[in-house]
Amino acid sequence: MLFRTLISTEELEKNINNPDWVIVDCSFYLDDIHKGRQDYLVSHIPGALYAHLDDDLSGPAISGVTGRHPLPSVEAIADTLSKMGISQHNQVVVYDARGGAIAAVRLWWILRWLGHDNAAVLDGGLIKWLSEGRPISSNIETSSTRKFVPKPHSEYIAGVNEVDFARNSPLHSVIDARAEERFAGINEPIDPIAGHIPGAINLPYEYLLSADGNFKPADELRRIYSQLLKGKQAKNLILYCGSGVTSIMHILAMEHIGISGARLYIGSWSEWITDKHRPIAAI
Repeated sequence: MLFRTLISTEELEKNINNPDWVIVDCSFYLDDIHKGRQDYLVSHIPGALYAHLDDDLSGPAISGVTGRHPLPSVEAIADTLSKMGISQHNQVVVYDARGGAIAAVRLWWILRWLGHDNAAVLDGGLIKWLSEGRPISSNIETSSTRKFVPKPHSEYIAGVNEVDFARNSPLHSVIDARAEERFAGINEPIDPIAGHIPGAINLPYEYLLSADGNFKPADELRRIYSQLLKGKQAKNLILYCGSGVTSIMHILAMEHIGISGARLYIGSWSEWITDKHRPIAAI
C-alpha cells in the first residue's frame, strides 16, 4: 500500500524497519532555528533522518527580492534527496513536532513538485507519536545514497504576477493561511510589514486540525473546501502564508480528500512586501 497524503502513527510503526521506506524528521522552530536539529539529536522516530528547513529545504534568501524561504534549485534539492536515500521506488514519511505544519509539509510538497508522489505526512506528528508511547531513538542515523531523478511540475507554483491577477479575478481565489491577527495587520511577529494581499481570503491552517492535532475527518474538510471554493476549480486557488510553508497544509488537506490542482505562491507575504509598489491591506 502506498501513502500519498497522510499516514497514521500505527501504519508508520508497522513499517518502521521497512528498507524501502525513508522517514524524515523536519522539526523546525522559526524563533530558534537550531532547536529542531538539537531536539532530533536527543530523540526521534527510529531510523529517521533530519532535514532542516533553512539548510536543506530552502534556497538562499535574497534581501529585497525573495521571501524568507525560497525554493532550492532543482539540482540542489535532488542532491539532498539522493543523499537521504530517496529514489522513485521509496515510500517517504515526513513529520515534525508541530503536526506537520512547520516543515514536514514543505518536504512533502517538494517531493510532489519533483514528481515523487509516494510521500505522506505523519498525522499528528511527533507529538502524537510520543503521546502514544511509541519507540524513539537517539541514534545517529545514516542512509545509503540513491539516485533521485527530479521531474518538476511547474504548474504547482504560482508567481507573484499570477497572484496579482488572481486577487482581482472573480474566477480565482487567493487564500492566506496565516493566523487571523497577522492577516488583519494587528500583530506581525516575523515580517517587517503587517497586513495581507488585497483581495485575499483568510483561512488559517489551524482550522484544518482537531483539538488533538490530527487533521479533521474527511467529511469536515470537504465542508470547509466546499464553502471556500464555491464552485471554483481548485487550479484557480492560490495559497500563501508568511514564507510558503504552512500554506501547504491546505494543499495537503485538499489532496487528502481528492481535490487536486491548488497552487502555491512560494514567496508568500515575505516576498510580496519586498516591492513597495505592491498594494497592502489591513483590517
